[in-house]
Amino acid sequence: MSLPASRRNSCRGVACGSRVSSECSARRRASSCSYFAPGAQSEDFSVSLSQPMFIITLRFLLAIDLWLSKRLGVCACEESPWGSIRPLVRLVEFSGHVIPWLIGAVYTLVRGESVAEQEIMLNLTLALLLDLLLVRLVKTLVRRRMPTQNRSDILSNFFVERYSFPSGHATRAAMCARFLLAQLVDAASMRVLVVGWAALVSLSRLLLARHYVTDVGFGLAMGYCQYSLVERLWVTWDCLQDLLLMRLRERLSMVYSGLWMADWKL
Repeated sequence: MSLPASRRNSCRGVACGSRVSSECSARRRASSCSYFAPGAQSEDFSVSLSQPMFIITLRFLLAIDLWLSKRLGVCACEESPWGSIRPLVRLVEFSGHVIPWLIGAVYTLVRGESVAEQEIMLNLTLALLLDLLLVRLVKTLVRRRMPTQNRSDILSNFFVERYSFPSGHATRAAMCARFLLAQLVDAASMRVLVVGWAALVSLSRLLLARHYVTDVGFGLAMGYCQYSLVERLWVTWDCLQDLLLMRLRERLSMVYSGLWMADWKL
């Protein structure tokens, strides 16, 4: 009589153990795919009627921004609803990173066959550096925390920043798209591809839960305006040569004056 009872108890123990382990693994997957980083506090959007109307409106808009950003983060990790296409979305994301753009611009600048091509690549390189500077400045001033990243992502440990506002990929995509449309792309089909690429890069930041919607929206507007600044500060090849020659003459004159003073003292 005791043998069947012990068997039933052992079977129940195995079933309970497997159930507990499955629940723990599910909890681990959910925690690894949570939208906010571990230990990070969720934003408080509670309002009271005694607060100014501006504060109430701002908190309401931020709550909508957070809700919409969570809904769009469908590729945040492999267990997300669209986790199967996450590698493709990350490839689109990497196409908007500054490193391949800087390498391509500098390589084309060095290997350019004409002065006009080198001038365009020179200004594209300067525009990318200007974008890095301005985005870093705004992020340092605003200091908005980024949503959580997939900690198992090796590349995220190197490329993901602490602050979220604005999206550097969005600013770069908008600025580079406008730069290409104004300087290099003439065919209508290619113009559609450039605009589509900029939209996909910006959307990838939301699908991967890298940014909030307001980060990407402000980044697109900021990148669009940055090209206007690039146009105003456009550096021509002749102007660059004159500047380099002027600096070289100043250095030579300083060296010559130093040698003359040394000979005079002797």
